[in-house]
Amino acid sequence: MECITWFAPILPGKVEEWKAFDQSMSGPRREEHERSRKRMGVVREVASLMQTPQGDFVCLFHEGEDLTKAFQTLAASEDPFDVWFRENLVSLHGLTVEMLQGPPPAEVFFDYRGDAA
Repeated sequence: MECITWFAPILPGKVEEWKAFDQSMSGPRREEHERSRKRMGVVREVASLMQTPQGDFVCLFHEGEDLTKAFQTLAASEDPFDVWFRENLVSLHGLTVEMLQGPPPAEVFFDYRGDAA
């Protein structure tokens, strides 16, 4: 299982819109979101708001079997939810589909895992 943490800017003036987008995925669009992540092979996704003097950011954690494939699946999908999700990546974060077509947008340098036993 792979995991990655990364962050993306929330464009100026878009924090409330981002919060509504995020809440819709745990509310009225929950089932669509779950189906999307199953298609992608993502088993865990966490989004946190980080407000800094340099601006607002979403901090993300993704876990899945093959995260490169997961991002590529999202980039290529024509599923209406995935299209809607990508449109929000552009309008809220300035991310593009091209950014999803390669490996995840961050490189892991350190990954501590304590003894699970």
